[in-house]
Amino acid sequence: MFQTRSTLAACLGGAMSLASATVALAAEINIYTSREPGLVLPLLDAFTAQSGVKVNTVFLKDGLAERVEAEGASSPADILMAVDAGNLADLAERGLTQPIDSELVLAAVPADLRDPQNQWIGLSMRARVVYAAKDLDLTEITYEQLGDPKWQGKICIRSGQHPYNTGLFAAYLAHHGPEATETWLAGLKANLARKPGGGDRDGAKDILGGICDLAVANSYYVGLMQANEKEPEQKAWAEAIKVLLPTFEGGGTHVNISGAAIAKHAPNKAEAQELLEFLVSDEAQRIYAEANFEYPVKPGIAAAPAIAAFGPLKVDPIPLTEVVKDRKEASMLAEKVGLGN
Repeated sequence: MFQTRSTLAACLGGAMSLASATVALAAEINIYTSREPGLVLPLLDAFTAQSGVKVNTVFLKDGLAERVEAEGASSPADILMAVDAGNLADLAERGLTQPIDSELVLAAVPADLRDPQNQWIGLSMRARVVYAAKDLDLTEITYEQLGDPKWQGKICIRSGQHPYNTGLFAAYLAHHGPEATETWLAGLKANLARKPGGGDRDGAKDILGGICDLAVANSYYVGLMQANEKEPEQKAWAEAIKVLLPTFEGGGTHVNISGAAIAKHAPNKAEAQELLEFLVSDEAQRIYAEANFEYPVKPGIAAAPAIAAFGPLKVDPIPLTEVVKDRKEASMLAEKVGLGN
């Protein structure tokens, strides 16, 4: 009898250990991200400290959707993170996401910065701005004016096929239609000081070097250049420019997002949703602003001082879901006029 009780106790102990192990396993979530993990690490560390949920990240510079598709229902991915609304829309169109049903999340993210079926949400914004030579007598500009012949030979831009630019071109297409967009792109091409290429920071570098007077670039790079202790020459690039927040005529400033979705077969959906709720909290939105120099998506949260210095951001009212529909046509038009490389 004694031996039977001992055996029973051992079995119960083993069952309890197994249950504990299962709970511990559930307190982990897996993120597949095409965004550099270092950019979101402060946020994930803060979430783990608050919730006790361990976060594992798998960085996939390319092929995130293909990886999840190949893994199918056995995929361990809980959260899919990406930069650019088009990439998030692609994940949803390929059936790799599921609706986010947290009222807290949906209340925090404006409708024009998330999928209408709540398949993905924006977590931070970056504006497509104009860097201008600091001594240039210019305080405002519209996107339309970038095609004005007065700027011939004075504009720098990266490849027209880069998602940052196809997003802007698609927004122009949504505002003005294909014929006007092609004319504008041809005008922009004629105004280039050099072949399109490099990165956004190269625009600031080339303004300092006297190659161009204006550059089309993302807002957050200014903060990154100003704070770059490893490459102090970038501070000089930032010092050489002022930032203008262009708008569309009758519209606002084009923004794009970094964002996230819950994977269709997420094994830890509850924890994944908990992470999204944290990422739209006041605390996390401030971290996005201060660590990455991105605009918070949650209204009422201030941008970092370096970014707030640009002035008030008036986000263009056309929803990103409408903009991404025009990406393919925008890309073809950019190629047609010679902005493709």
